[in-house]
Amino acid sequence: MTSTPLTSATLRAALDAQTRHALQCGALQPIDTVLTHLDDGGVRFAVRQVSSLARKEMARRTEAIESSATRRNPFLPCDDDLCVGTLSPTHLALLNKYNVIDDHLLIVTRRFVPQEALLDLDDFAALLVALRGFDALGFYNGGAAAGASQPHKHLQAVPLPLDASGPAIPMEVLWQSAQSENGIARVPGLPFAHALAALDLRQGTADEAARHAWRTYRALLDAVGIGAIDVEGLAHQRAPYNLLVTRRWMLVVPRTQECVDGMSINALGFAGSLFVRDAQQRAALAHIGPMTALARVAQPR
Repeated sequence: MTSTPLTSATLRAALDAQTRHALQCGALQPIDTVLTHLDDGGVRFAVRQVSSLARKEMARRTEAIESSATRRNPFLPCDDDLCVGTLSPTHLALLNKYNVIDDHLLIVTRRFVPQEALLDLDDFAALLVALRGFDALGFYNGGAAAGASQPHKHLQAVPLPLDASGPAIPMEVLWQSAQSENGIARVPGLPFAHALAALDLRQGTADEAARHAWRTYRALLDAVGIGAIDVEGLAHQRAPYNLLVTRRWMLVVPRTQECVDGMSINALGFAGSLFVRDAQQRAALAHIGPMTALARVAQPR
């Protein structure tokens, strides 16, 4: 792990170098997928299906994890071969060991903090290093019902575009119809509760941008009725939710459940990027419709 904190200027090169190393030593184990598309609600959803060659290996990994007598925290301590470096005194940047999207970055607290704790200014300062370093989608799965697979607080970031054959973020095609009031927007085409706000995280100093992002986040949580509760002196969320952040906008979606017909949906689903394990799941998703699937796991409007 580098002792020099990463900056927006150095993150991209460090990410590339650590990815090469992690692939060479076998620490990074990408999951091969086939990209297809489903059109629904005016959005061309990107659907990544696990390749037939990768499915058996993925099942083996899942079985090994589930059969472990004690499930250890993979972030504490982290695997040095997956560690890109330090983002701040409070956060590390790690590679996602089983990535579906290339250069998938995890932004992890250096000490244990529950995933259900509200994001704070330090979280946004760390995320801003990534968002200012390269054009990316940052996201957060607030609790297991929102798709979080680990209880240790971590944000995530993936480079844009999510789909090289269409809009950088498929769901953005609906933003042009957003109706804003007091800085909080609703999108008529989204059949689930949500709150959207415009941003420009390239303006001002890094500290100013982080503070602006944090204030916007709290305003969006309030707009969808997710307030804070105190748990042993630490502010926690009242309900599960997904957060999506780019340099240009922020979206919050309150959640009710993780899965629809066995398909797990996390924050990337609300960007228009979905993941299925096999052809049967893809067929089920096509039958339901991606937008309806999202509505089933989110709070109703």
